[in-house]
Amino acid sequence: MDVGLMVASFGDVDLADVAVRAEQLHYDAVWVGELWGESGVVQLTEMATRTDEIDIGSAILNVYSRSPAVLSMTAASLQRASDGRFTLGVGTSTAKAVEDLHGMAFDRPVRRAHETIELVREFTADDGGRVDYEGQLLEAADFPSLSVPLPIYHAGLGPANRRVVGRLCDGWIPHNIPFSRLEDAFEEVADAARERDRDPDEITVAPYVPSAVSEDADEARETLRRHVAYYVGSGEGYRRAVAMAYPERADRIAEAWRDGEKRAAAEAVTDEMVDDLGVAGTPDEARQRLRTLVDETGIDHPIVVLPEPASSETIEATIEALAPE
Repeated sequence: MDVGLMVASFGDVDLADVAVRAEQLHYDAVWVGELWGESGVVQLTEMATRTDEIDIGSAILNVYSRSPAVLSMTAASLQRASDGRFTLGVGTSTAKAVEDLHGMAFDRPVRRAHETIELVREFTADDGGRVDYEGQLLEAADFPSLSVPLPIYHAGLGPANRRVVGRLCDGWIPHNIPFSRLEDAFEEVADAARERDRDPDEITVAPYVPSAVSEDADEARETLRRHVAYYVGSGEGYRRAVAMAYPERADRIAEAWRDGEKRAAAEAVTDEMVDDLGVAGTPDEARQRLRTLVDETGIDHPIVVLPEPASSETIEATIEALAPE
């Protein structure tokens, strides 16, 4: 089973050390996010230089805070530093991050994603030609391509953003779409791919899989409840994704979270939702659940995500338990 690990902030642990350990445990890839704190690009660079075979990827870099040219140079540099092991994962992020952190207008996010990916694809193409591009939001003129092609994944959640995946991308990184709805959601990707004469089967489905493993199964499930509550309450796109299967519950969780009732929000996450949005339980239960998800859905590359409220013991147990056999 092809499994990736999201390398996030695990207390005082050096993230590159986690990547080295993931390689030793035979994970197929390590992924690094970026919101606020440290640069995901710098972290990926260190991981690239300290590992030998494991793939590395960004999940995700947003399409607002770096121009397509900067994203292209960054991707090309990481591809060279990793000897061809890098995947560029991008997404629109959220209005909160784009507007309140980066001071930019969260304007036409789907179109921004489409044009950024299209332009990065041209800037990194292996044809050595000069790039001339004029979109509705972005443009470039008379610069040569970098001739460093690489896979591009997109974390599109809504229907329009999923169509961007189908038109332009090598992979899809869904987050908080219930696994029971993943196949239906992928149809939007597949339809857009066919319209461009692309084979949908060649698009890698690489969802975040929030995971918590503990000898105390109830503790693991509680950790995942708090994780789900945070996302449903903090981002409208995430709430809509969860609402694909649980509309009433998603509204209830979001309302409680906005009212400052975080415990109530977590308690509103049902057992069914825990099982449909992540992996939680004892080591044996969690391994079996992950295998079942891959066998019964269209998942090609699950990305194990450690919930932020997880204890150090849960983090350690999860990394060990879900490593590929």
